[in-house]
Amino acid sequence: MLKDQNNSFLNAISRRDFILKSATAGAAVMMSRHARAEAAEPYRLGLLLSATGSGANYSEGGIKAVTNAVAEINGRGGLLGKHQIELHFRDTQSKPDSAAREARDVITRDNVRAVIGTWSSAEALAVEEIIDEHKVLHFAANSNSSRLTHENFSPWFFQYSPDTRMESGAIAVVLAEMAKKNNWKSFVSIGQDYEWARAQQAGFLEAFNKLVPDVKLSKEFWFKIGETSFGPYISGIMAMKPDFCFGAIAGKDNVTFIEQARPAGLFKRTVYPGGLLSLSELQQLKDALPRGMIGVARAPFYALLDQPVMQKYLKMYHAAYGADAYPSDWACMHYDAVYGLEQAVTKAGSIENEDVRKALTGATIDTCRGKATFRACNNQLGVPSYVGTVTDSPDYKFPILDPKTMTKVSAEQTWLPSCEEVQALQKKRA
Repeated sequence: MLKDQNNSFLNAISRRDFILKSATAGAAVMMSRHARAEAAEPYRLGLLLSATGSGANYSEGGIKAVTNAVAEINGRGGLLGKHQIELHFRDTQSKPDSAAREARDVITRDNVRAVIGTWSSAEALAVEEIIDEHKVLHFAANSNSSRLTHENFSPWFFQYSPDTRMESGAIAVVLAEMAKKNNWKSFVSIGQDYEWARAQQAGFLEAFNKLVPDVKLSKEFWFKIGETSFGPYISGIMAMKPDFCFGAIAGKDNVTFIEQARPAGLFKRTVYPGGLLSLSELQQLKDALPRGMIGVARAPFYALLDQPVMQKYLKMYHAAYGADAYPSDWACMHYDAVYGLEQAVTKAGSIENEDVRKALTGATIDTCRGKATFRACNNQLGVPSYVGTVTDSPDYKFPILDPKTMTKVSAEQTWLPSCEEVQALQKKRA
């Protein structure tokens, strides 16, 4: 069952999976076709994602994944076979203040036991304070600043994405080899001026400088989220004549930047690695993406076809949206978040928050990316990052990151080596 007070969200939901019914007070109730009568207390779950704003293109996949997974679980009785999951959606509008307001509202008014979300790391940091205050579980399947698992860590927070240290460290591993091979001397960077991109660049610089200390950062270019005109930035980068330009750009801005940079000739002048190239970008920019561009992905379905959970999800996804539809990285990670919750509840034999938190801490769970274990000292899921080059595939109507040459960088290669180092960064909480 899903209760929603933001009608713009409904446009992202497949009508084949859900029946929409009117409800009082302008809200909407969305119920699974296969939902059974509630046999016990429902499990109230908050969903905080961006139906509007810069994060909407990523959030759509997450919204679909969560609603699909909830429908499937409810169709077999709910958690523990008796607790139907009741979803309470809020549109965070891709804004930290809105995310914090909606989180507090869905916790205090709708009494959710857990929240899934948000799109941005800035939103997640704001929400993290609220969930810690109320002792509500928080599953992040998109936002991934390392501050969430380090400086700002709460034991109620669980990270399903590789954090920025892990993700940018994976890019550094690949670029360091290229830098040595090509005798690179200098580079520039461009990124969105907010938490995720700042953390992404910081992680990259730390890892890259250790691997190739003689390759220097010449200039940083920062822009505000929602930028529509990248001409001055593109001209400035080309004027510097760098060996490469590290990108820390995601969401709609990533699409806009690439659409403007290609005709301007940027990608012919310099190597541009680092930008997120999830399925969202690969599909939206299928004609504009330069083949051979280096990008990073978090859960590329096409590289995970041998994983049982991914096989199950693809079958579900095709049934819901058609044979030519595929789940984005964001969909896969949100799917993992819902089923991670179910696995923890099953292990605990309870839906009580403290029981579920303890069951998930340090747990090994099945995911679309294979079996993965939460690091007990910061609840970071030990999942890899995937770095590859854009190529065409005979199997799809959009380009992919070439699985044959893709570098899969494990969590252990890039996260802080010891829990002592992690805990030294974490602030003390009551």
